[in-house]
Amino acid sequence: MKKNIAIVGSTGSIGKTLLSLVNNKNYKIVFLAANRNYRNLLSQAVKYRVKNLIIIDPVSYSKALKFKKNKTIKIYNSFEYLNKIIKKKLDYVMSSFSGINGLEPTYKLIKHTKTIAIANKESIICAWPLLKKELKKHKTKFIPVDSEHFSIWSDIKYAETKNIKKIFLTASGGPLLKLDSNQLKNINRSIVLNHPTWKMGKKISIDSATMMNKCFEVMEAKNIFEIDYKKIKILVHPSSYVHAIVQYNNGIFKLIAHDTTMKIPIFNTINSGNELYNEINILNLKKLNNLDFQPIDRNKFPVLRLLKLLPNKHSMFETIIVSINDIIVQKYLDGKIQFNDISKLILKFIKSKEYQRFKYIYPKNINQIMTLKMKINHRISNIIS
Repeated sequence: MKKNIAIVGSTGSIGKTLLSLVNNKNYKIVFLAANRNYRNLLSQAVKYRVKNLIIIDPVSYSKALKFKKNKTIKIYNSFEYLNKIIKKKLDYVMSSFSGINGLEPTYKLIKHTKTIAIANKESIICAWPLLKKELKKHKTKFIPVDSEHFSIWSDIKYAETKNIKKIFLTASGGPLLKLDSNQLKNINRSIVLNHPTWKMGKKISIDSATMMNKCFEVMEAKNIFEIDYKKIKILVHPSSYVHAIVQYNNGIFKLIAHDTTMKIPIFNTINSGNELYNEINILNLKKLNNLDFQPIDRNKFPVLRLLKLLPNKHSMFETIIVSINDIIVQKYLDGKIQFNDISKLILKFIKSKEYQRFKYIYPKNINQIMTLKMKINHRISNIIS
Protein backbone atom coordinates (compact mmCIF):
# COMPACT_ATOMS: atom_id res chain seq x y z
CA MET A 1 0.00 0.00 0.00
CA LYS A 2 1.27 3.44 -0.91
CA LYS A 3 2.21 5.90 1.82
CA ASN A 4 0.35 9.21 1.65
CA ILE A 5 2.87 11.99 2.21
CA ALA A 6 3.31 15.76 1.91
CA ILE A 7 6.37 17.99 1.68
CA VAL A 8 6.39 21.56 2.96
CA GLY A 9 9.35 23.33 1.40
CA SER A 10 9.72 20.94 -1.53
CA THR A 11 11.75 23.40 -3.63
CA GLY A 12 14.44 23.79 -0.95
CA SER A 13 17.43 21.49 -0.42
CA ILE A 14 15.68 19.23 2.13
CA GLY A 15 12.56 18.94 -0.02
CA LYS A 16 14.51 18.20 -3.20
CA THR A 17 16.56 15.57 -1.40
CA LEU A 18 13.42 13.87 -0.10
CA LEU A 19 11.84 13.89 -3.58
CA SER A 20 14.95 12.18 -4.96
CA LEU A 21 14.35 9.35 -2.49
CA VAL A 22 10.66 8.71 -3.16
CA ASN A 23 8.91 7.18 -6.14
CA ASN A 24 5.36 7.00 -7.45
CA LYS A 25 5.26 3.25 -6.83
CA ASN A 26 5.50 3.40 -3.02
CA TYR A 27 4.38 6.94 -2.25
CA LYS A 28 1.47 9.19 -3.12
CA ILE A 29 2.30 12.86 -2.60
CA VAL A 30 -0.93 14.51 -1.49
CA PHE A 31 0.46 18.05 -1.66
CA LEU A 32 3.64 20.06 -2.04
CA ALA A 33 4.22 23.54 -0.65
CA ALA A 34 6.66 26.35 -1.38
CA ASN A 35 7.03 30.01 -0.57
CA ARG A 36 8.02 31.63 -3.90
CA ASN A 37 9.52 29.13 -6.34
CA TYR A 38 6.32 28.41 -8.26
CA ARG A 39 7.99 27.28 -11.51
CA ASN A 40 9.99 24.59 -9.72
CA LEU A 41 6.94 23.60 -7.71
CA LEU A 42 4.79 23.17 -10.82
CA SER A 43 7.52 21.05 -12.44
CA GLN A 44 7.63 18.85 -9.34
CA ALA A 45 3.84 18.50 -9.45
CA VAL A 46 3.95 17.21 -13.03
CA LYS A 47 6.87 14.86 -12.41
CA TYR A 48 5.43 13.32 -9.23
CA ARG A 49 1.75 13.54 -10.25
CA VAL A 50 0.78 15.86 -7.40
CA LYS A 51 -2.69 17.39 -7.62
CA ASN A 52 -2.48 19.93 -4.78
CA LEU A 53 0.00 22.78 -4.28
CA ILE A 54 0.31 25.53 -1.68
CA ILE A 55 2.19 28.74 -2.57
CA ILE A 56 2.47 31.28 0.25
CA ASP A 57 3.89 34.38 -1.46
CA PRO A 58 0.93 36.31 -2.97
CA VAL A 59 2.82 37.46 -6.08
CA SER A 60 4.16 33.97 -6.79
CA TYR A 61 0.68 32.51 -6.20
CA SER A 62 -0.83 34.84 -8.80
CA LYS A 63 1.92 34.05 -11.31
CA ALA A 64 1.47 30.32 -10.74
CA LEU A 65 -2.24 30.52 -11.56
CA LYS A 66 -1.41 32.16 -14.89
CA PHE A 67 1.56 29.89 -15.62
CA LYS A 68 -0.25 26.61 -14.81
CA LYS A 69 -1.05 24.49 -17.83
CA ASN A 70 -2.26 21.29 -16.16
CA LYS A 71 -5.92 21.79 -15.24
CA THR A 72 -5.92 18.87 -12.78
CA ILE A 73 -3.51 20.68 -10.45
CA LYS A 74 -5.16 22.80 -7.75
CA ILE A 75 -3.21 25.69 -6.25
CA TYR A 76 -3.93 27.21 -2.84
CA ASN A 77 -2.41 30.25 -1.15
CA SER A 78 -2.74 29.27 2.51
CA PHE A 79 -2.49 26.35 4.92
CA GLU A 80 -6.04 27.21 5.98
CA TYR A 81 -7.10 24.88 3.14
CA LEU A 82 -5.53 21.76 4.72
CA ASN A 83 -8.95 20.33 5.64
CA LYS A 84 -9.95 20.59 1.99
CA ILE A 85 -6.73 19.03 0.68
CA ILE A 86 -6.29 16.22 3.23
CA LYS A 87 -9.20 13.77 3.34
CA LYS A 88 -7.64 11.34 5.81
CA LYS A 89 -4.60 11.44 8.09
CA LEU A 90 -1.35 11.35 6.12
CA ASP A 91 1.34 8.78 6.83
CA TYR A 92 4.20 11.28 6.75
CA VAL A 93 4.88 15.00 6.43
CA MET A 94 8.23 16.72 5.96
CA SER A 95 8.22 20.27 7.33
CA SER A 96 11.25 22.05 5.89
CA PHE A 97 10.30 25.68 5.37
CA SER A 98 13.25 27.80 6.48
CA GLY A 99 12.87 30.52 9.09
CA ILE A 100 10.23 31.24 11.67
CA ASN A 101 7.58 31.43 8.92
CA GLY A 102 7.71 27.63 8.96
CA LEU A 103 6.29 27.56 12.50
CA GLU A 104 2.62 28.03 11.68
CA PRO A 105 2.37 25.34 8.97
CA THR A 106 4.38 22.93 11.14
CA TYR A 107 1.93 23.40 14.00
CA LYS A 108 -1.14 23.10 11.77
CA LEU A 109 0.09 19.92 10.07
CA ILE A 110 0.61 17.89 13.24
CA LYS A 111 -3.04 16.86 13.51
CA HIS A 112 -3.10 15.83 9.84
CA THR A 113 -0.33 13.24 9.92
CA LYS A 114 0.80 10.10 11.73
CA THR A 115 4.47 11.15 11.49
CA ILE A 116 6.02 14.58 11.11
CA ALA A 117 9.70 15.11 10.32
CA ILE A 118 10.72 18.64 11.28
CA ALA A 119 13.67 20.36 9.66
CA ASN A 120 12.47 23.82 10.68
CA LYS A 121 14.68 24.52 13.70
CA GLU A 122 12.89 27.78 14.55
CA SER A 123 9.72 25.81 15.32
CA ILE A 124 11.54 23.54 17.76
CA ILE A 125 13.41 26.44 19.39
CA CYS A 126 10.57 28.94 19.75
CA ALA A 127 7.49 26.78 20.23
CA TRP A 128 8.51 23.34 21.44
CA PRO A 129 6.05 23.18 24.40
CA LEU A 130 3.20 24.07 22.03
CA LEU A 131 4.33 21.55 19.41
CA LYS A 132 4.86 18.84 22.02
CA LYS A 133 1.36 19.34 23.39
CA GLU A 134 -0.10 19.12 19.89
CA LEU A 135 1.94 15.99 19.08
CA LYS A 136 0.66 14.29 22.22
CA LYS A 137 -2.94 15.37 21.60
CA HIS A 138 -3.04 13.89 18.09
CA LYS A 139 -0.70 10.93 18.79
CA THR A 140 1.65 12.11 16.05
CA LYS A 141 5.19 10.74 15.92
CA PHE A 142 7.96 13.34 15.69
CA ILE A 143 11.36 12.83 14.04
CA PRO A 144 14.10 15.50 14.00
CA VAL A 145 15.83 15.97 10.63
CA ASP A 146 19.05 17.87 11.46
CA SER A 147 21.90 15.38 11.10
CA GLU A 148 23.02 15.96 14.70
CA HIS A 149 19.61 15.59 16.27
CA PHE A 150 18.58 12.69 14.07
CA SER A 151 21.80 10.91 15.06
CA ILE A 152 21.12 11.43 18.76
CA TRP A 153 17.44 10.52 18.40
CA SER A 154 18.28 7.30 16.53
CA ASP A 155 20.60 6.27 19.37
CA ILE A 156 18.71 7.30 22.52
CA LYS A 157 15.05 6.96 21.53
CA TYR A 158 14.71 3.94 23.80
CA ALA A 159 17.00 5.27 26.54
CA GLU A 160 15.98 7.32 29.57
CA THR A 161 17.33 10.85 29.83
CA LYS A 162 18.54 10.20 33.38
CA ASN A 163 21.01 7.64 31.98
CA ILE A 164 22.68 10.22 29.74
CA LYS A 165 25.70 12.02 31.19
CA LYS A 166 26.50 14.28 28.25
CA ILE A 167 25.63 14.95 24.64
CA PHE A 168 28.35 16.30 22.33
CA LEU A 169 27.25 18.12 19.18
CA THR A 170 29.93 18.34 16.52
CA ALA A 171 30.64 21.47 14.49
CA SER A 172 32.78 21.58 11.36
CA GLY A 173 34.03 25.02 12.32
CA GLY A 174 32.83 26.35 8.99
CA PRO A 175 34.98 28.27 6.49
CA LEU A 176 36.66 30.43 9.15
CA LEU A 177 38.08 27.71 11.39
CA LYS A 178 41.72 28.20 10.38
CA LEU A 179 41.63 32.01 10.36
CA ASP A 180 42.59 34.15 13.33
CA SER A 181 40.46 36.98 14.70
CA ASN A 182 42.39 39.69 12.84
CA GLN A 183 41.69 38.00 9.49
CA LEU A 184 37.95 38.17 10.14
CA LYS A 185 37.70 41.96 10.31
CA ASN A 186 37.25 42.65 6.59
CA ILE A 187 36.72 39.15 5.30
CA ASN A 188 35.12 38.76 1.88
CA ARG A 189 31.53 37.53 1.90
CA SER A 190 32.30 34.83 -0.68
CA ILE A 191 34.64 33.18 1.85
CA VAL A 192 31.99 33.31 4.59
CA LEU A 193 29.45 31.65 2.29
CA ASN A 194 31.82 28.89 1.13
CA HIS A 195 31.16 26.12 3.66
CA PRO A 196 33.84 23.39 3.47
CA THR A 197 31.69 20.30 4.07
CA TRP A 198 28.00 21.14 3.49
CA LYS A 199 26.10 22.79 0.64
CA MET A 200 23.74 25.28 2.29
CA GLY A 201 21.80 28.47 1.63
CA LYS A 202 23.22 31.91 2.42
CA LYS A 203 21.45 32.40 5.75
CA ILE A 204 22.47 29.07 7.30
CA SER A 205 26.00 29.39 5.85
CA ILE A 206 26.45 32.64 7.76
CA ASP A 207 24.96 31.09 10.90
CA SER A 208 27.51 28.30 10.54
CA ALA A 209 30.36 30.78 10.11
CA THR A 210 29.41 32.69 13.27
CA MET A 211 28.54 29.43 15.08
CA MET A 212 25.01 30.69 15.75
CA ASN A 213 23.72 27.60 13.99
CA LYS A 214 25.38 25.48 16.67
CA CYS A 215 23.80 27.63 19.40
CA PHE A 216 20.44 26.89 17.79
CA GLU A 217 21.24 23.17 17.75
CA VAL A 218 22.06 23.25 21.48
CA MET A 219 18.66 24.87 22.10
CA GLU A 220 16.96 22.25 19.92
CA ALA A 221 18.72 19.38 21.71
CA LYS A 222 17.67 20.72 25.11
CA ASN A 223 14.03 20.77 23.99
CA ILE A 224 13.88 17.53 22.01
CA PHE A 225 15.73 15.36 24.50
CA GLU A 226 14.59 17.17 27.66
CA ILE A 227 18.14 17.54 28.92
CA ASP A 228 19.78 20.43 30.82
CA TYR A 229 22.03 22.81 28.95
CA LYS A 230 24.92 21.90 31.24
CA LYS A 231 24.87 18.39 29.76
CA ILE A 232 25.24 19.60 26.14
CA LYS A 233 28.71 20.36 24.77
CA ILE A 234 30.12 21.42 21.39
CA LEU A 235 33.19 19.88 19.76
CA VAL A 236 34.85 21.05 16.57
CA HIS A 237 35.13 18.20 14.07
CA PRO A 238 36.26 19.55 10.65
CA SER A 239 35.35 16.53 8.51
CA SER A 240 31.72 16.38 9.79
CA TYR A 241 31.84 12.56 9.71
CA VAL A 242 30.74 12.09 13.33
CA HIS A 243 27.51 14.00 13.92
CA ALA A 244 27.09 13.48 17.63
CA ILE A 245 28.55 11.67 20.63
CA VAL A 246 26.42 10.41 23.50
CA GLN A 247 28.07 9.69 26.84
CA TYR A 248 26.11 7.43 29.19
CA ASN A 249 26.37 7.13 32.97
CA ASN A 250 27.64 3.53 32.61
CA GLY A 251 30.90 4.76 31.06
CA ILE A 252 29.99 4.04 27.43
CA PHE A 253 30.45 6.64 24.67
CA LYS A 254 28.56 6.20 21.40
CA LEU A 255 29.74 7.98 18.26
CA ILE A 256 27.12 8.33 15.52
CA ALA A 257 28.71 8.76 12.10
CA HIS A 258 27.58 8.83 8.48
CA ASP A 259 28.65 10.38 5.19
CA THR A 260 28.33 14.15 4.90
CA THR A 261 24.97 14.11 3.15
CA MET A 262 21.46 14.90 4.32
CA LYS A 263 20.19 11.98 2.25
CA ILE A 264 20.89 9.57 5.12
CA PRO A 265 18.87 11.24 7.91
CA ILE A 266 16.09 12.14 5.45
CA PHE A 267 15.98 8.56 4.08
CA ASN A 268 15.63 7.24 7.62
CA THR A 269 12.83 9.63 8.57
CA ILE A 270 10.54 8.28 5.86
CA ASN A 271 11.57 4.61 5.95
CA SER A 272 10.88 2.16 8.76
CA GLY A 273 14.39 0.72 8.91
CA ASN A 274 13.86 -2.35 6.73
CA GLU A 275 14.52 -0.55 3.45
CA LEU A 276 17.98 -0.58 1.89
CA TYR A 277 19.89 2.66 1.44
CA ASN A 278 21.16 2.23 -2.11
CA GLU A 279 23.72 5.03 -2.33
CA ILE A 280 27.43 4.16 -2.21
CA ASN A 281 27.99 3.90 1.53
CA ILE A 282 31.25 2.41 2.82
CA LEU A 283 33.08 2.87 6.09
CA ASN A 284 35.53 5.72 5.59
CA LEU A 285 38.64 4.52 7.41
CA LYS A 286 40.61 7.62 6.48
CA LYS A 287 38.11 9.85 8.25
CA LEU A 288 37.79 7.47 11.19
CA ASN A 289 41.55 7.48 11.68
CA ASN A 290 41.64 11.29 11.55
CA LEU A 291 38.60 12.40 13.55
CA ASP A 292 40.50 15.43 14.86
CA PHE A 293 38.09 16.56 17.61
CA GLN A 294 38.96 19.97 19.07
CA PRO A 295 37.62 22.19 21.84
CA ILE A 296 35.81 25.22 20.51
CA ASP A 297 37.55 28.61 20.46
CA ARG A 298 35.04 30.95 22.09
CA ASN A 299 37.18 34.00 21.32
CA LYS A 300 36.93 33.30 17.60
CA PHE A 301 33.19 32.58 17.89
CA PRO A 302 31.95 35.10 20.49
CA VAL A 303 28.28 34.45 19.73
CA LEU A 304 28.65 31.23 21.77
CA ARG A 305 28.57 33.44 24.88
CA LEU A 306 24.82 33.66 24.54
CA LEU A 307 24.56 30.01 25.66
CA LYS A 308 25.30 31.17 29.20
CA LEU A 309 22.36 33.57 29.01
CA LEU A 310 19.76 30.90 28.21
CA PRO A 311 17.12 30.06 30.83
CA ASN A 312 16.48 26.35 31.42
CA LYS A 313 12.74 27.02 31.46
CA HIS A 314 11.24 27.65 28.03
CA SER A 315 10.20 31.25 27.38
CA MET A 316 9.75 33.93 24.73
CA PHE A 317 13.48 34.67 25.04
CA GLU A 318 14.20 31.98 22.44
CA THR A 319 12.03 33.87 19.96
CA ILE A 320 13.99 37.02 20.79
CA ILE A 321 17.29 35.29 19.93
CA VAL A 322 16.02 33.81 16.65
CA SER A 323 14.44 37.11 15.58
CA ILE A 324 17.48 39.24 16.40
CA ASN A 325 19.80 36.87 14.55
CA ASP A 326 17.54 36.77 11.49
CA ILE A 327 17.42 40.52 11.01
CA ILE A 328 21.13 41.10 11.74
CA VAL A 329 22.21 38.39 9.29
CA GLN A 330 19.95 39.99 6.70
CA LYS A 331 21.63 43.35 7.36
CA TYR A 332 24.96 41.67 6.68
CA LEU A 333 23.67 40.17 3.42
CA ASP A 334 22.39 43.63 2.45
CA GLY A 335 25.87 45.07 2.99
CA LYS A 336 24.84 47.26 5.93
CA ILE A 337 27.30 45.75 8.44
CA GLN A 338 30.61 43.85 8.47
CA PHE A 339 30.98 40.17 9.42
CA ASN A 340 32.51 40.93 12.83
CA ASP A 341 29.51 43.16 13.61
CA ILE A 342 27.10 40.21 13.50
CA SER A 343 28.08 38.61 16.81
CA LYS A 344 28.68 41.98 18.51
CA LEU A 345 25.22 43.27 17.63
CA ILE A 346 23.47 40.02 18.50
CA LEU A 347 25.02 39.95 21.97
CA LYS A 348 24.40 43.68 22.48
CA PHE A 349 20.68 43.40 21.77
CA ILE A 350 20.18 40.10 23.61
CA LYS A 351 21.81 41.44 26.79
CA SER A 352 19.64 44.57 26.91
CA LYS A 353 17.06 44.83 29.70
CA GLU A 354 14.40 45.37 27.08
CA TYR A 355 14.84 41.79 25.85
CA GLN A 356 16.07 40.03 28.99
CA ARG A 357 12.60 40.39 30.51
CA PHE A 358 11.23 37.91 27.97
CA LYS A 359 12.97 35.12 29.92
CA TYR A 360 9.98 35.28 32.27
CA ILE A 361 7.23 35.24 29.65
CA TYR A 362 5.87 31.86 28.54
CA PRO A 363 4.58 31.45 24.94
CA LYS A 364 0.84 30.79 25.03
CA ASN A 365 0.16 30.42 21.31
CA ILE A 366 1.74 30.61 17.86
CA ASN A 367 0.32 34.07 17.13
CA GLN A 368 2.11 35.51 20.18
CA ILE A 369 5.45 34.21 18.85
CA MET A 370 4.86 35.51 15.32
CA THR A 371 3.78 38.94 16.60
CA LEU A 372 6.92 39.28 18.71
CA LYS A 373 9.03 38.27 15.71
CA MET A 374 7.51 41.06 13.58
CA LYS A 375 8.03 43.65 16.34
CA ILE A 376 11.71 42.71 16.69
CA ASN A 377 12.23 42.90 12.92
CA HIS A 378 10.65 46.34 12.77
CA ARG A 379 12.55 47.72 15.76
CA ILE A 380 16.03 46.51 14.79
CA SER A 381 15.51 47.44 11.13
CA ASN A 382 14.94 51.02 12.27
CA ILE A 383 18.05 50.99 14.45
CA ILE A 384 20.34 49.50 11.78
CA SER A 385 19.23 51.33 8.66
